Amino acid sequence: MIYGYNQKLLRVNLSTGRISVENIPDDVVREYIGGRGFVAKYMFDEIPKGADPLGEGNKVFIAVGPLSAAFLPSSGKIEFGAKSPLTGGYGDSNMGGHLSAELKSAGYDMIIIEGIADKPKYLYIDNDRIEIRDASEYWGMGALDTEEVLKNELGEEFQIATIGPAAEKLLKFACVSHDFGRQAGRTGVGTVLGSKRLKAIAIRGNKDIKVFDPEGLLKKSKEMYDTIFSLPGFTEWAPYGTADITTWVNNVGALPTRNFKHGYFKPADNLTGRDIREKILVKDKGCFCCPIPCGKYSKVEKNGNEYYVEGPEYETIALCGSNLMLENIEDVAYVNYLFDNYGIDTMSGGGVVAFALECCEKGIITPEQVEYKELKFGDLDSIEYLIHKIANRHGIGEILAEGTKKAALVLGKGSERFAIQVKGQECSGYDPRNAAATILAYMTCDVGSHHNRAWAITYDVEVGRFEVKGKAEKVIWMQHVRPMLDTLTVCRFPWIELGFSLDDYPTVLNLVTGFNYTWEDLKRLSERVWNITRAFWAREVEDFGREYDWPPARFYEEPTIGGAVDGMHISRDTLEELLDRYYSLRGWDKNGIPTREKLEELGLSYVAESLGL
Repeated sequence: MIYGYNQKLLRVNLSTGRISVENIPDDVVREYIGGRGFVAKYMFDEIPKGADPLGEGNKVFIAVGPLSAAFLPSSGKIEFGAKSPLTGGYGDSNMGGHLSAELKSAGYDMIIIEGIADKPKYLYIDNDRIEIRDASEYWGMGALDTEEVLKNELGEEFQIATIGPAAEKLLKFACVSHDFGRQAGRTGVGTVLGSKRLKAIAIRGNKDIKVFDPEGLLKKSKEMYDTIFSLPGFTEWAPYGTADITTWVNNVGALPTRNFKHGYFKPADNLTGRDIREKILVKDKGCFCCPIPCGKYSKVEKNGNEYYVEGPEYETIALCGSNLMLENIEDVAYVNYLFDNYGIDTMSGGGVVAFALECCEKGIITPEQVEYKELKFGDLDSIEYLIHKIANRHGIGEILAEGTKKAALVLGKGSERFAIQVKGQECSGYDPRNAAATILAYMTCDVGSHHNRAWAITYDVEVGRFEVKGKAEKVIWMQHVRPMLDTLTVCRFPWIELGFSLDDYPTVLNLVTGFNYTWEDLKRLSERVWNITRAFWAREVEDFGREYDWPPARFYEEPTIGGAVDGMHISRDTLEELLDRYYSLRGWDKNGIPTREKLEELGLSYVAESLGL
């Protein structure tokens, strides 16, 4: 056994009811570390080519890392993955909270859920006691409501992940929820759990985890906590969380507005972290072992009722606030609550609603399709109407529940030009049309458009929006660093917001495990994972290649209106140049497919063979 790991994989087959515990081999531990690395490796190896994302062949992979439950700062992340029902390609998403430490303390580094239950179930894990329990009475409940009920029934010490009604109805961008506001939101992993009729996972664990150098780890951990408390960002950023950047993003002309038609929203100053703190905040909220309580547990009143929600965080403010033209934080928080309890990713959810509103505006969605209601941007009733329709697959919601890319194929009439997605996943909360590294990061992200693999907007502003030189190199560097933190299952905020040294991470990894990794070693491992996820796309999507990396025409043909970059947009020729450079640096062919040489260099010969290279 390797220090810092249980090296145990819990396999649960919902079709047969069989539960087994397997060993995770030493070489998998050393070559993939944990978290996202385990998810990518096992997904490529175990999901059969061409598997239906909502069928028996797909699986849900849940993994923690070596730093989980080691009481290090901000070490509360957990990774979920599955073949994405939204995109058809590789899908994963991580979330914070307390689930990762509980799973690790129960004695497992990974769960693989396979098969399809004959009726609603939930997975009960109490150390070595594993049961598949009936969940019929919870089916149809909201994600937040289900967690509350299970907490009351099982006990506060259980950590619980749930899905909402949207996942039960197989909406393609449903999420997994935990801790009353943390979500594994992207790529539709919640939808896959819904297809398997698994309503929740409840975990309690109290086992010890052996580490290589306890005294050295304690000393380094204390040093890291002391560093956080001494840094300016601790007092300047933590009180407001991610919402603190709203004004900056707006000022640089990158705040998505009116379905990404603009990058500037005049009322954005009403949608900041300070507005949350002054108007709706109940208390600050942090994840396991996190001294930076960036979560903001809030209360909003609507129609005589009180609603509690964590947030809104920046991405929700951008996609469900400015992008929908909502002008006050209370309305955004209410939309946040609706999405959270339905169990819907707020980023894709906000993107789909914005797309629908523009389609209504342009007459592409007809009055008959929305029951002759006048739906418009900035109107909370219009937005709430669409959310209910989408979540329940009623009327126009049946089309929109498939995501913007598929909805545009059905609706036609040029709507694909402003279906704001890449590879089928709706874009994160930064308008990239005036930021070369940002748009390249969206185009090449291995789960479809998403900011968490390479948050490049500050680099674009620093070195020049339309500067091409060095942008591909910077994006690739970020795509190795940030996903590696997902492999360790630690939060990136201490590094990004507080200035932690990246060298701290191999240091603590080695103290926990007894390994002797440098940061360069970890980046190399991250490159292996990145190539596996790209190869998964190439294997699963028949015509996958350069075309799938392309963004919507709005980003390279329509200039933004208003703000710091008024009248500007990136050109198609620049995007072609960026992609050529990126593929070359990656060692991929001109169509963006990993070459046999690159895969063999990374020790992935078997992956090359599976692609027929």
